[in-house]
Amino acid sequence: MVRPRWLSTQRVTASRLWLHWDRAVALWAALNLLWVLFDISYVPLRTFWLQRNLTPLPQMPLVVPLPLLPDITPLYDPVKGIEPHRETQLYLASFQQLDRALLAGEPAAVTAPLRRRQVELTVEMLNENPFAASGNSGTLEKLKNRLRQQAGLDSAKQSADRLLSEGWLARHGWQQERRFWRQQVLPLVSTSYWRAIDENGRPTDHFWRTDLLLFQSVFALDILLRMVRLRRRFPGLSWRDALLRRWIDLPLLLPFWCWLRVVPVVERLSQARLINIEPLRAAVSRAVVSLLALELFEVLALQLVDGTQSLIRSPQWPRWIRSLRSHQSVSVSEEQQLLELVKLWGPLLLGEVTPRLAPELQSLLGHALQQSLRDVPGGAVLPPLLSRQVAGGMVDSLIDLARGTAQRLAQSDERQVELLQRFGDRFWEELAAGLEQGGTLQRSQQLLVTLLQQLKLNYLAQMNRAGIDALMEELDELTTPAEALSPAPPATPPA
Repeated sequence: MVRPRWLSTQRVTASRLWLHWDRAVALWAALNLLWVLFDISYVPLRTFWLQRNLTPLPQMPLVVPLPLLPDITPLYDPVKGIEPHRETQLYLASFQQLDRALLAGEPAAVTAPLRRRQVELTVEMLNENPFAASGNSGTLEKLKNRLRQQAGLDSAKQSADRLLSEGWLARHGWQQERRFWRQQVLPLVSTSYWRAIDENGRPTDHFWRTDLLLFQSVFALDILLRMVRLRRRFPGLSWRDALLRRWIDLPLLLPFWCWLRVVPVVERLSQARLINIEPLRAAVSRAVVSLLALELFEVLALQLVDGTQSLIRSPQWPRWIRSLRSHQSVSVSEEQQLLELVKLWGPLLLGEVTPRLAPELQSLLGHALQQSLRDVPGGAVLPPLLSRQVAGGMVDSLIDLARGTAQRLAQSDERQVELLQRFGDRFWEELAAGLEQGGTLQRSQQLLVTLLQQLKLNYLAQMNRAGIDALMEELDELTTPAEALSPAPPATPPA
């Protein structure tokens, strides 16, 4: 694609201090954009940050742990107003108590109440669905499926009662069942949370406080400095116009739709010469132009042809032609310019160009004389030498006449100027009068409009997407540097 004019022009070189400042602010804005993207994705990906593992196949209990990632949920949960869910916390604490009792080998009289309590909490959790508060109702279904698969029953509640029964634990052992509960059940239960609601009925979010303190204050200062620099370069520019010229920076100050900051961030990184977005801009521009070019061409072609047809249909042609006369011209200077142009080009064409064409005119006129005499009935064949002599004499006479006319045009002669004006006025008057007689104007208008109508139909019928693609390829060939198109020279083999 063609490089836009605003990118082709040389920018005013800023001082080194301003360049360092622009680069620092651009990097700070890029860091802010990364934080914005992290903040937007934190709540949907909180389970990943909590457990720090990947599940490539959600249908299978295949887990890829990522122990190198830190647990950031205790730090960032308060920013999003996230608090532990009381029901699931009670469930986890009860399980830890049961786990310690079974690992210590406590008698059945001690562990039986703990097992019944855990079954009751499981049934209550399945009924209340604490995961709905965090928008993770699918986690409850996943928990039910795992309980059913482990117990081999169709009911999740009955499965929980069986898995914690004394007979099941006696046959399978707590060590094996403990692994199932800690790896398959408890991680799902721990993902439940409760999020506070603010006075407007929306989830609590304290992101704006840190954003305003660390980032938006810097962006506001930078925008103010850019406005000052603009007013120094253009003293007549008002503060409002200077702010409007920096409209692309306004998303940096918006407390909502923070993802829009990608536009000013990319623009700042490009202006600071930290990244080059020209290839991406060219690709996007090419795609947009390819999509809209066909419709734009059709509209422009129709508008041009329709406007020409409306102009041709106008009954004002005789008046327009008569208005070209010297005494009815809108501006006298325009008429004088036309006469000066005739006086400039007349001597040039008649005195210099025409004499240099003498050999070609002699050959053309001699050939025409031979053809004319040959077509006359009973006419004799004119010898070539004689025809050239006759043609040479006629051409010499014409050239002498042209030179004389050129000399007279080059001279300052008021009578000559008056005659030229009279000739022009009479020509336009006779042309307008001829158009008004015998229906010549109406017939000419009809023929021209019909011709344009056929041109419009044929042109629009030939326009298609393939033609637009061919134009885009031709444009790329014209705008691509020659060294990029030429093949690389073969490498010289080593001696």
